[in-house]
Amino acid sequence: MTSRKPDEQLARNSRLRLVRPRSLATARRAVTTRRTRPSPRPPEGTPAPAELARQARAVLADAVRVARWAAVERGPGAASSIAEARERAAAALDMSADQVRAGWDRARLAGLIELHGETARPGWRLRAWDRDDMAVLRGWVALFDAWSLVHPVPGDVAPATVAEVVEAVPQVLSLLQLSAGPVLKPALADLLQQRVAELREERCEVPDGTRPEPAAGPVPDEAPVAALLDWALEGLSAVGALTLERGQATLTPLGNWAVWVKLEQICVAAQSPAGNIEQSAEDMLRGCARLTPGPARAEYRAWLAARTVSSAVAELLAVARGEDALLRGLAFEALRVVGAPAETEVRAAAAEPSLRPYALLWLAEYEGADPDDAAEVLTREEATWLWVDTAAAVADHGEPQLLLRHLDSAVQGTVPALLDEVRAGGHPRTVQVLVALAAAHPDPALAKAVRRAAFQVHTGGV
Repeated sequence: MTSRKPDEQLARNSRLRLVRPRSLATARRAVTTRRTRPSPRPPEGTPAPAELARQARAVLADAVRVARWAAVERGPGAASSIAEARERAAAALDMSADQVRAGWDRARLAGLIELHGETARPGWRLRAWDRDDMAVLRGWVALFDAWSLVHPVPGDVAPATVAEVVEAVPQVLSLLQLSAGPVLKPALADLLQQRVAELREERCEVPDGTRPEPAAGPVPDEAPVAALLDWALEGLSAVGALTLERGQATLTPLGNWAVWVKLEQICVAAQSPAGNIEQSAEDMLRGCARLTPGPARAEYRAWLAARTVSSAVAELLAVARGEDALLRGLAFEALRVVGAPAETEVRAAAAEPSLRPYALLWLAEYEGADPDDAAEVLTREEATWLWVDTAAAVADHGEPQLLLRHLDSAVQGTVPALLDEVRAGGHPRTVQVLVALAAAHPDPALAKAVRRAAFQVHTGGV
């Protein structure tokens, strides 16, 4: 028999050394054993994203020129008024005042420019414009969504009628996509009239099936609806979604792709398998913890589609700041579905110790790092903190064997080294994690050393 101390025995016993460390990107997915699955494919014949992005850059070329000019003209010598700024931009860019005005409006709608009070600042999409095709496509989709703001509305049409036409236009776009070719304006006008009539009928419905008396005040006329078709088609043409020629309209490749994206979002929202759309972020994430990766992402997309991006991101980060480590990891998985619009908030979250490792991994993957290599951005201390946080999630929600397998993902080479760094890390769940690990491990020597480490952390010992 030997009288070696437990730590010495662990260090010399090869059976107790950890296997080759795996990426922490794998460790943070340990709770749900997440794997990736390809996204739905767009219709056959849709250009590749790089080609679509090239087309989007062409549509927004003037907006980008104006945005880049504005980005460097914000100093002490900047213009004192919008009119003066437009004059200076027109002279500097060799554009007309109308072109500058249109480019400025498009830049704002596409997220190329952000207004902070009276100051214009470059938007995140402008910074990523030349290197990130998806940022370009998201910027163009933002402009596509705002088509009704691009083209002036006829002044003699009631606002209520304009609102009805805007609400009915997706039906027109769906017909154009299904037709896979040009559609004559009369057919589009008939569909628009029919859809507006359906919307008016739906607004008249009441629970008991009776019809209410006509409301006092002006009622939208039928006649302007057909006239507004030209306004809608011109607005969609102005943003590059369709072309108009010889009394017919045809979706461009960009427009066809955008309609497909919108229909996919609607289908996801309508087919939420776990019914989490109306739940809070916390309840939605708890429901998704039981799902495999594909259905979980579908739930995230459905939940996000029903909310504004800013409110959804804020709610997810609020959950991530809570005590449940599993929900913290799932919140950042949902933020991966949000993508680029969450970048600013995630960067800010990196300043919070409890969120920093998750935020740094999110940012690394967002900037193009492979998920299995993203952990290289973490310091040793941050990696250890994340290991403990993930272990807490496993201890709270997983099986003991899963906690044992989590040992394989530690960056330390031996159990004693892991215990030393875990004790120094200051994670609030350190004691609970070590106690759970000691209870789960079948090796008596290792379990004894882990229990002693838990006791030392609990009592403040070295």
